[in-house]
Amino acid sequence: MTETFEHGGNVFALARSLGIAPEELTDFSASINPLGPAPGVREALAASFDRLVHYPDRQAAELRRALAGLHGVDTSNIVVANGSTELIYLLPRILTGKRGLVVAPAFSEYARSLERAGWDVEHLILSPADGFALSPDRLAERLADEVDLLFLCNPANPTGAILPPAVTEKVLELCRTTRTFLVLDEAFMDFREGESAKRIVCQTGGGVVLRSMTKFYAIPGLRLGYALGPAEVVGLLASLLEPWSVNTLAQAAGVVSLADRNYRETTIRHCIEECDFLARGFSSLPGLAPFPSAANYLLVELANGLSAPELRDALLKRCIIVRDCSNFVGLDKRFFRVAVRGRDDNSRLLAALDGVLTGAG
Repeated sequence: MTETFEHGGNVFALARSLGIAPEELTDFSASINPLGPAPGVREALAASFDRLVHYPDRQAAELRRALAGLHGVDTSNIVVANGSTELIYLLPRILTGKRGLVVAPAFSEYARSLERAGWDVEHLILSPADGFALSPDRLAERLADEVDLLFLCNPANPTGAILPPAVTEKVLELCRTTRTFLVLDEAFMDFREGESAKRIVCQTGGGVVLRSMTKFYAIPGLRLGYALGPAEVVGLLASLLEPWSVNTLAQAAGVVSLADRNYRETTIRHCIEECDFLARGFSSLPGLAPFPSAANYLLVELANGLSAPELRDALLKRCIIVRDCSNFVGLDKRFFRVAVRGRDDNSRLLAALDGVLTGAG
């Protein structure tokens, strides 16, 4: 059974349903950098305006050079797309297998992409009892049963759990042994770059690493993502992309964002501080149990009889959006997720939660 395909960040539809402007909502449901785009992005978009009379660069050459420099790989190891989700839907098309395994809870589009391509989809469901830890032994048992493709997110979304490098290496070894193609989604690895498996995947093959620029760099409206992997795999993905998949403005924003080291460091520092602030705040409220997170969001378990849909609706009346996680495979109505925002917004969320949980206001 697969989940209902819903996502966070549905600000415009919610605003229409409430009869208010989108700006009146405070969105904790989408895990976007609370600092907004890098300072130079606005100027870069304006400077690119005159280029809109030309078709975009189909090879995204300048952006790929910038990405190659950042990650220490060759440009032949990188393909850029209209968000990493575009690549998720292309990946089943470059393989000949028909059995996919998704480590869950996970992003719903993994399963949906496999189903659309006619694949059989199974889930390896991790447990909140041990912090959603992945057991290599359990994974080995599942991969031994002729699995052709494995979707694994690290850090995991929505749990925030991160695999120790030794476990990631074990997963790569298991996939090579069983000839299972690994799709390692590192959409939030910008916060823990030193633990990325990008170089070993590029060198040894057997899979790809997916990365997103919409989240860490706060440009979801432009749509930008990429894959890192062996040149032959990257070339196959590139050959399946629709013409001019990545527009001129997205490419310009990407290049400028990658060049701003101070922005990256400030983002990481801010999100760590505010994630800690929210975690302490949640722990101090009755019936809330946050899970440790390696990214800019927190999964929280409700233990007071209130369901996540009920909490979501109560907060929406206060113009606050959180992510009800009850439709994730492996989770239920006890779980919700919140993104890290600025201190004022985070304090407002904690105050609203206190009001809902204690029945005040």
